[in-house]
Amino acid sequence: MKLFKPLYIQPRFFYAGIGIVVLFGLSYFVPLLFNIAQLSILVLALLFVLDFLIVFIGKNKIEARRILPDKFSNGDKNIIDLNINNNYPFSIYLEIIDEIPEQFQVRDFKIKDAIAPRKTKSIQYHLKPTERGEYHFGDLNVYASSALKLVSKRFTFNHGAMVPTYPSFKQLKKFELLNINQNALEYGLKKVRRLGHTMEFEQIKDYVLGDDLRTINWKATAKRNQLMVNQFQDEKSQPIYSIIDKGRVMKMPFNGLSLLDYAINATLVISNVVLKKHDKAGMLSFSKKIENIVVAQRRSSQMQLILESLYNVKTDFHESDFSRLYGNIKRHITQRSLILMYTNFETLDGLNRQLPYLKAIAKSHLLVVIFFKNTELNSLITQKAETVQQIYDKVIAEKFDFEKRLIVNELKKYGIYSILTTPENLTIDTINKYLEIKARGLL
Repeated sequence: MKLFKPLYIQPRFFYAGIGIVVLFGLSYFVPLLFNIAQLSILVLALLFVLDFLIVFIGKNKIEARRILPDKFSNGDKNIIDLNINNNYPFSIYLEIIDEIPEQFQVRDFKIKDAIAPRKTKSIQYHLKPTERGEYHFGDLNVYASSALKLVSKRFTFNHGAMVPTYPSFKQLKKFELLNINQNALEYGLKKVRRLGHTMEFEQIKDYVLGDDLRTINWKATAKRNQLMVNQFQDEKSQPIYSIIDKGRVMKMPFNGLSLLDYAINATLVISNVVLKKHDKAGMLSFSKKIENIVVAQRRSSQMQLILESLYNVKTDFHESDFSRLYGNIKRHITQRSLILMYTNFETLDGLNRQLPYLKAIAKSHLLVVIFFKNTELNSLITQKAETVQQIYDKVIAEKFDFEKRLIVNELKKYGIYSILTTPENLTIDTINKYLEIKARGLL
């Protein structure tokens, strides 16, 4: 019985059987078809036995291996490699069913392919996770059949594997050098006009055409008998904190990911840019409690610490406690810092409840509140209203959209910077704001 356990009869055998049954039925009207039908049964049986023998004789005729990455990048396409080796002396036809993790909810995964005799083939497919956590694979099932395709033999490999899904570390490669790359404009990064210069002195150098005349060092000029200028650089080692609201307002979905996941991905990228700019990157998350704290530092292991902390950030569906956040910042972040706060306000009333705490934080730090446009309202706002119900829907949608802009103005009144963005533009807009603040020397 063990020999027949991997045996699977292919649809072609049943199609042939149905054809023979039809011949027997027609033989009642055309007697000549009865002999043809009997001969067809014999031929089908012989072909079935022959196909069984050539597919099942021998061991390890098919070898397969699933090659998984060490970790998945959340929200990105991740490549899965399948290496298939055909040890048969003839071409083999394969149906590959990989038991992919249940999070993807794919019930019809199947790859069909053919491999030449005694050859190896690499097959790739992509998976795009939309939530962080552990992704468990099952068996890799390979069904092999000959050119007759009457029977197939199942080969099973890779009995289970687990891959953790981390925040989108693939974005790091995309944005890593964009702040100094001349092609950064192609990715949406803006050139920021520098208003004056920061006061961190770097060196005295020879004057060249185009240098700011206001930076001429007259003492050095008199001593060297040629024009010398002071050269300044952006201030370094400034603490930059990314603060993520993981309350229920951040669970809103957009293109498969939640707002929380977009904020996490943006935090990973901006932290890398901050470290590349020689500043200190830190982070924390908050809701009812303050968690996932990484103190702003500039060290070689900082990105790994931030990545591991972001992996564990999960919403708790509670109302976020901004008073507790303010108390924690007051006690633990004593140096003036740039605070990038990822949260979401849908109404002006929602902002007014938390405004006293935001104003208190902004007294000691440079606060940038980052919240999201409700892109679901765009279709209601842009479509032409033809019924009374559509008019009501459009007016309400426009009211909510207008209220988002009012929130920006309300924050501006109290000297609080803000970014109102769509989820897909969150990373770019955050980097632009950071570079603007650095260029203007606001911190």
